Amino acid sequence: MSDPEGASDLDDEPDGARAEEEATGTVAGAAGEPDRKAPAERDAITTDEEKDDARKIVTGEARYTADYRDRFPDLVHGKVVRSDIAHGYVESVDTSAAEAMDGVHAVITPFDDVVPDELYSSSGQSYPEPSPWDLTVLREHVRFVGDPVAAVAADDPETADRAARTVDVEYRELDGVFDPEEAFDEDAPQLFEPDDVENKQSGADYTRNLESHFEGELGDVDAAFEAAADRDDAHVAETEWETPYQSHCVPEPHTTIAYTDEDDRHVFITATQVPFHTRRQIAHLFDVPIRDVRVRKPRIGAGFGSKQEMAIEPIAFALHLAAGRPVKLEMSRREEFTALRFRHPMRMRMRTAVTDEGDIEAMDLYTLSNSGAYGTHGMTVANNVGTKPLPIYPRVPNVRFSGDVVHTNLPMGAAMRGYGAPQGHFAVESHMDEVARGLDLDPIEFRLQNAVREGDTDRSVAILKDGDRFTREIRSCGIRECVDRGKAAVGYDDLEQPDEEHLHRGVGMALIAQGSGVAGKELGAAQVKMNEDGSFHLQVGGVDTGTGADTMFSQIAAEVLGCPPEDVVVIAADTDLTPFDYGAYASSTTYISGRAVKNAAEDAKERLLEWGSKLLDEPPELLDTGDGGVYSERTGNRVSLEEIGYEATYGEDEREHILGDGNHSTDESPPPYGAQFVDVTVDTETGEYELNKLVFAADCGVAINPALVEGQIEGGEHMSLEYATSGGLTFDDEGNPEVLGFRQYGMPRTTDHPEMETILVETHEPTGPFGAKSIAELPTNGVPPALSNAIRDAVGIRLTALPFTADDLKAALEAQSDGGD
Repeated sequence: MSDPEGASDLDDEPDGARAEEEATGTVAGAAGEPDRKAPAERDAITTDEEKDDARKIVTGEARYTADYRDRFPDLVHGKVVRSDIAHGYVESVDTSAAEAMDGVHAVITPFDDVVPDELYSSSGQSYPEPSPWDLTVLREHVRFVGDPVAAVAADDPETADRAARTVDVEYRELDGVFDPEEAFDEDAPQLFEPDDVENKQSGADYTRNLESHFEGELGDVDAAFEAAADRDDAHVAETEWETPYQSHCVPEPHTTIAYTDEDDRHVFITATQVPFHTRRQIAHLFDVPIRDVRVRKPRIGAGFGSKQEMAIEPIAFALHLAAGRPVKLEMSRREEFTALRFRHPMRMRMRTAVTDEGDIEAMDLYTLSNSGAYGTHGMTVANNVGTKPLPIYPRVPNVRFSGDVVHTNLPMGAAMRGYGAPQGHFAVESHMDEVARGLDLDPIEFRLQNAVREGDTDRSVAILKDGDRFTREIRSCGIRECVDRGKAAVGYDDLEQPDEEHLHRGVGMALIAQGSGVAGKELGAAQVKMNEDGSFHLQVGGVDTGTGADTMFSQIAAEVLGCPPEDVVVIAADTDLTPFDYGAYASSTTYISGRAVKNAAEDAKERLLEWGSKLLDEPPELLDTGDGGVYSERTGNRVSLEEIGYEATYGEDEREHILGDGNHSTDESPPPYGAQFVDVTVDTETGEYELNKLVFAADCGVAINPALVEGQIEGGEHMSLEYATSGGLTFDDEGNPEVLGFRQYGMPRTTDHPEMETILVETHEPTGPFGAKSIAELPTNGVPPALSNAIRDAVGIRLTALPFTADDLKAALEAQSDGGD
């Protein structure tokens, strides 16, 4: 590990170069660190263990929420009635026709007693939620086309749908506002009255539709820009960037089954990333004790942040209370694209002051975020626009980051994979490329000259916080090795141009970073129980959303306990059965929940060694676990875990159920790093471009399961590619959605994908389980800036608004040609 003060003898060393030395334990300080294992000493980790549910998924045996409907013979099906205007008040709701239909068991409206009128946030974050409480279960004041205003429960989905269509809603319609800059105007329609919101955020001004304003500064940014303007060897560059809505495109739509069991406890089988947060929120909203709410997370068909929201559970529960029967509420694909949750659209402005030699003197980033109709995750997502990419350059002495989060009469922005970082990286990394080209510097070398190194102190990550509590020391950083290996893989220095004069090839790169959980805002817990035959049950609150987290948990536990991963049965994310966990978001599962699993396994291991000591008659400090048993490092004698299990359970003199408990919370959030490369060929006659290859090199510390890590990277790149090239939601002048499904949305298909190469650069993060950091969100950040940079490299055109279309590129080429004439 580098000297925190930046010892000069390491400054020129590639910061991933010591990974191999560290992995073999040859670096000073490696000995005695239980988390650091040489590759030859690893048994269950850094192996391509098969995802435990892979075969069930491909054979159709995996059970998702909707598949549990056959367990309830009296189940009824819900359907939501949604607003068809963008802004107004519900004056009346005529439900008589629906109630008269055969098979209809309940119709609920905002005016029914069974529907709480309490304000709440659906954000699924820690308590109290760092989001405004501005939602009600059903809306009397509607603020976008798609707001829920009523709901129906019937014998089957078809009857529920027909009944919902007969519900007649009369509105007092108001003017809407659909542009975030126009929403600031004093004369703009106002979405919220002051008493419509509780738990207001910093800088809120609802008379101007402002959910939040924030700003933070290091050094003196204005003075730095003024000084640069007066110097001959310094330059100020300013750019603007824009990103659209993006849909999560989850394979499994939001689905919930709500019922009351024989003990009068309320049970939710639901596709959620946050079972414990959902339990707490339901209990508060409906005024029932937390003990009387159970949330069961079955298999999830992906979440990507959309299921961090408590988006439909309250409606399902209200329908259940009204109908007196179990209710299944499942969203349609159209609802997923028009009425649920999306990535926030943003407009960003970036300024830098840079010397001729490429030293960055000041950075200034501003974002205007369109939060849509409600404020869930509005401020916290916008905060990440700066606090994820700016720390890539921690040596910049003067840094400012500010932003405004504004309401419009469009759908809600919310949590989505990357959580503000994709927008921020697009602005920062495209800007950095443009600055380098303006100074006639190599864009990669310019970045690396200013980029983070192991041993740096990062203050900009906490630029919006008071004090230095969350300032972090960078203990692991393989960013330069990522660049070197990515350059070689993409052929950066040996690019061949096409023979055709109208075709031009270019390569672009972006440095990217993320976090590992939310510093100071996480908690994971786990329990290990040993069975008589030497196998184990692992109960963990962490949530597998399809990523393979359960497999990763079993590998971490097995590495500690000395058994194969298949001998660890994972029971996860049931609020009645498993310990508490904040849930699957913010790239926290491996780093937070995985550390809790390791702690629980180590707690159980202490008891294994004590029982091994009894059976081997050797001191426990000379024993270790491995190869299915406990063995002596001195004599080589061993006893199997099965022998220990039976002896501990049925022994003559004393007996014990071997258990292990573990918790983990921390102020740490070590960043994983990556380098995204894009190779593109542009047709200057049509504006069309072809992606030849994507290369992603990632430093996620030690990869617990490399195959699953590669899967996360390739899936994240797909989402990033969609963001850059084809995704996006559009609306007409009255706020009506124009994208209703996959056909209009245009997600890239398999045939649209270029070649992809994934490179894993191993470093060791001392605060992570066995040296691991996060990976899931990191690869969502890189394609837009890298592609913008590649097009700039190919034809000299800078595209600044996503998605990049052939029409936009052709128009820019024609404008360039006209300007040249």
